[in-house]
Amino acid sequence: MNFVTSVRCVGGYRLEVTFKDGLQGVIDLEKELYGEVFAPLKDQAFFQRVKVDSERDTIVWPNDVDLAPEFLYSEVLKSNGLKVA
Repeated sequence: MNFVTSVRCVGGYRLEVTFKDGLQGVIDLEKELYGEVFAPLKDQAFFQRVKVDSERDTIVWPNDVDLAPEFLYSEVLKSNGLKVA
């Protein structure tokens, strides 16, 4: 499994994500922020407080919401024009 090693906000709901295997890319999560659990992330200031949680090996926000590293990896592959296995 490829774990997230770094994350950086690059504007809007877009994140630059880097994985342990070196894969890096920018993904736009705006369409993924639906439902009650993701409501706080619609606030730009709150969204920008994303960080890597080394225990979960993925990204997390202060309200303990995270996204699976597998999902993030496939989104980065797609954003880079690569096929998702």
